[in-house]
Amino acid sequence: MSTAELLERVAAPVPAVPARRRSRLPDLRRWISPVALIVLWQLTSSTGLLPPDKLSSPWTVLQAGAATARSGELGEAFAVSIGRVGLGFLFGAAVALLLGVVAGLSNWGNVLIDPPVQMLRTLPFLGLIPLFILWFGIGEEPKIVLVALGVAFPLYLNVHSGIRNVDDQLVEATTALGFTRWERLWHVVLPAAVPQTLVGLRQSLGIAWLALIVGETVNADAGLGYLINNAREFLRTDVIVVGLVVYAVLGLVTDALVRLLERRALRWRRT
Repeated sequence: MSTAELLERVAAPVPAVPARRRSRLPDLRRWISPVALIVLWQLTSSTGLLPPDKLSSPWTVLQAGAATARSGELGEAFAVSIGRVGLGFLFGAAVALLLGVVAGLSNWGNVLIDPPVQMLRTLPFLGLIPLFILWFGIGEEPKIVLVALGVAFPLYLNVHSGIRNVDDQLVEATTALGFTRWERLWHVVLPAAVPQTLVGLRQSLGIAWLALIVGETVNADAGLGYLINNAREFLRTDVIVVGLVVYAVLGLVTDALVRLLERRALRWRRT
């Protein structure tokens, strides 16, 4: 083969390989291990290896969930807990977004805001409950503040990092194109920070439910935590598991909603 023919073959365009289309159907294999664990749990309970005073069987838990739902007790506790997380999330997210944007965009803001936030986030905020009770009393405020703290720190860290880590070449390109500062912020900096902000949103929602569990089990007269505490007094492990399952489902649902928002908001990355 001559050199000219070899160069001609090398320069020839490579036929495009069609991309694999991602299936829209859920991967049922992900259900194998959860179903297997539930079956194992039922078998150990039925054979007596797992005593009911330690952990009720899945069938007993299902019956207890249906009974508390019919009585209205579960629905009332569910509504109270949702309200607490909603208020705490709104307050915590508003503060985190404001501080994260200011500290990310301004050098002075970074110098003045970031050090105290980094100091506060290292405190065990769950250990602040006695102090919150002294400050706010034993009403709803300590629980809402606890959830707000759980939301604020991870969301702030991701917003701040997302803004600070915007590609310098993009910023230089906007300068060369004559963008104003507002245009650069709106069209480049904030969109570039959205992916990491959504990661922080997922983390903060997960911590919000953990903070609520602690807040409601320490001091509450309503909500899922109160339901669990009441069941503990009467050794009702089935009702305790019902409350924990509801917490877990709520965490999974909120995480799925954020992932749906992420797919919609970051559709441009797939194109």
